[in-house]
Formats: sequence, C-alpha cells, structure tokens
Amino acid sequence: MALLFLLSTWAMATVDPRFVWVQAFAEAALVGGLADWFAVTALFRHPLGLPIPHTAIIPQNKDRIGDALATFLRDNFLQPQIVARRLDRFEAASMLAGFLERPASGGRIRKGLSKLVGQLSDTPAAAQVGARLRDGAMLKLRETEISPLLGSMLEAMVENGRHRPIIDGLIDWAGRTLDSQEGLIRSMVEERTAWLLRLVSVDERVADELVGGIRGLLADMAADPHHPVREKADRAIANLIFDLKHMPETREKVERMKLELLDNPAVGEWVEGLWAKAKDSLRRLFEGEGAGDFTADMARALRDDTSLGQAINQLARRAVVGVVADHGASIVALVSDTVKGWDAATVTDKLEGAVSRDLQYIRLNGTVIGGSIGVLLHAILVLAGQG
Repeated sequence: MALLFLLSTWAMATVDPRFVWVQAFAEAALVGGLADWFAVTALFRHPLGLPIPHTAIIPQNKDRIGDALATFLRDNFLQPQIVARRLDRFEAASMLAGFLERPASGGRIRKGLSKLVGQLSDTPAAAQVGARLRDGAMLKLRETEISPLLGSMLEAMVENGRHRPIIDGLIDWAGRTLDSQEGLIRSMVEERTAWLLRLVSVDERVADELVGGIRGLLADMAADPHHPVREKADRAIANLIFDLKHMPETREKVERMKLELLDNPAVGEWVEGLWAKAKDSLRRLFEGEGAGDFTADMARALRDDTSLGQAINQLARRAVVGVVADHGASIVALVSDTVKGWDAATVTDKLEGAVSRDLQYIRLNGTVIGGSIGVLLHAILVLAGQG
C-alpha cells in the first residue's frame, strides 16, 4: 500500500489527476493496515520492541488469563449439575458392549489385561497387595461377630428346609459306617462279655440286637420325615440358633473359637493363597481361548439384561459426577497453575500459533476496509466541493 501510495501520487502529478482516487485508497489502506498491524501485534508483544503502554497485553496478563480459563472451565464444564445433565442419556453399557463385540478390541483387551495381570504378579506391588488383602480380611474377620451370622444362616436353612438333606446325608453316612464297622462292634461286645456268657453265645445275641437296633433306627429315620429323632434334631438346631443369636455365653464361646482359628498360621496362608489363585485364574482366562467367549458373554449380558445395563449406566454417571464433585477444584487449580507456570514467550507462541491465520486476515481486512473508507471519504469531499 505504501508503494501504491507513492506511485499514485507520482501518477496524479505527471500522468492524470484522476489517480487521486487510487491515492485516496492507498493512503487510507496504508493507515488501516498499519493500525490493525499495531493492534494485533500489541496483543502478543511490544510493536517494534517499543515499551508502549497497554501493549504486550497477553504476556503481561498471563496469570489473569490462566485464572479466567480455569474459571470458565469450572463454571461451564466442571459443575456436578452440568455434568449430570449431560450424562443423562449417556449409555455406558451399550458403549462397553459394542467395544467388547469388536474382535479387534476384544483381542486388545485380552492381551492388555493379560499383560497387566502378568506385570502385577511379577512386581513387589503384587506382594504388597496380597499382604494388604490378607491383613484386611483378617482384620475384618476379627472385628465381625460371626455368632449372629451363623444363627441367621442356620435359621434361613431351617425355614426353607435346606437342613433336611444334611440330616439325610448324616443318616446315610451312619448306616454305611455301621456296615463297615460291624465287625469292630461285635469284637468290642465280645471283649466286654464275661467268658462264661460267651460260652452260651450271649455276646453274639447282644451284638445282633445292638447292630440290628441301630440299623432299624436308622432305617426308620430315613423313611419317616417326622421321626421323633428327627424332630429332636430340629429342636436342637432351633435351640442352637437361639443361643447363637441371643445367649452371651454361646456367642463368647464362638468368638473364642473364631479367634483361635484365625491365630492359626494356616488360615493366614489360606487367605493369602486366595489372592494368588485369583491372579492365576485371571491370567489363564485372558491368555486362553475362553477369553473371546468371556467378552462375548459379557457383551450379550450388557445388551440383554436391562437391569444390568441400567446399573452400569448409573454407576458410570455417578462415578463421573463424583470425580467432578471431588476433584473439580483440583482440575481447575491445575489449569490455572499450569498457565501461570508458563513463561510469557510460551503463552504468546501457543495463543498466536492457534489463531495465526485469522490474524493475517484481520490485517488484510483492515487494509481493504481502510482503503474503501478512504475512497468513500474522497468521494464525499468531491461531491461537497462540487456542490
């Protein structure tokens, strides 16, 4: 525009006075372009390196910009109410099902989880996790009074009749034990019978009566669900349930037995072994051929089971909203502190690089608009002079 201004000024004087219109355009365009160049440059640095007041606005207000970005992020994105509304129709279950149904993703999941489990198993962190699980489980067992729990379990079994198969099994076991140990019983009766009575076979008749009586009693108990011995067993179980739930002496006795059992090193080794078995099971699952079937079954369950899908969707929404509620302030502080930690040159380069193309158009537009205004003003002056 400066060159055009000089050429049009020369042409107006030596070639044709009507070049004044070009001169008016070039003059105003030069002023408009320089003004926009100054304004745009003043945002990011001092024009021509001169410390003119109210220039290099962004570098000098870096901290305010960081706070403003953090406040904007907090007010428009990190409010639990806003996040909850945006997640109202978020289908985490369908998204997860679709991800699991893709063979490629399933392979990546299997390999990734298998590698993760392997890495966890081979690091000291795995031993620490196992120790924490063991200690936590043992502490929870020590703190939990199991006597009422046992009483409630037995009560539920009796109410649903699930204890009857156990009694049937005990009767059957007693019958088989009697058959296998009949010879021992007869020998014990013979040893405890005087020799004179053995001469008249009293020991055999006593053994026959004893074995036969026990066998008959077991047969009657097996055939009759309402046998008196069964009813006595039911009453004994009912009494035990009451004692477990309400009698301090029984509850203290059960607690002592529990603590003695927990003090046994074998129990701690068993609890710790559960973690090792869980790791091995996961590794075998994701390394084996059953992993594909596992992910397919999971995807099918997520799509077919409405209640499961709703539960997962609700869990995902609550998890995201909970993260925002618990850590939103930390995220905002992270953004603000990060921007504040940048040096002025970094902030200038990042922002200027993001809008550099638009900045060029601002200068071009200022030049064209300035020139157009210059022509318009010259036309007004010409018309006013002619009038």
